[in-house]
Amino acid sequence: MPGPLSSGASAVKIAVAHEHRGVNVMMNAQYLCVRVYYEDTDFSGRVYHASHLRFFERGRTEWMRAAGLQHTILAQTMDMTFAVTQLFVKFHAAGVIDDLLMVMTDFEAIKGPLLIFKQAVVRGEEKLATARVEVVTLKGNRPVRPPKQRLAALPGVKHRSLCRSAH
Repeated sequence: MPGPLSSGASAVKIAVAHEHRGVNVMMNAQYLCVRVYYEDTDFSGRVYHASHLRFFERGRTEWMRAAGLQHTILAQTMDMTFAVTQLFVKFHAAGVIDDLLMVMTDFEAIKGPLLIFKQAVVRGEEKLATARVEVVTLKGNRPVRPPKQRLAALPGVKHRSLCRSAH
């Protein structure tokens, strides 16, 4: 499967680590299927631009859950939450009602309290939207580094950048 998140036409690296509820987690990359419903479209029948933001959010949430960073558990036990601080989206093509799309989430780096992701919404081999998203870890209203015990479980975190071509 090509890697729409990487530059060039390299294949997606790493074998499937596990599958949970229709979500394939591949080490630092994850793939989530979503169906386009009527509520996701605008008056023209194309996917409304803001729907992509919801698709990206679902992808990141499932990636974080698989990495042991569950929102509710961290909020209840450590008063820790996450917030998007920066989002850059590029739209490439339109999805339409009934499309089966794949949300690809790739963890790129940790920089202090920030988790940085690259994401894409694809239909087959066609990119519909790509994004770079920075998410800050918060305790109360203050930025903090993510929990060390959780970070240790992430593959290659000590290298800061995990999204590289695997030729």
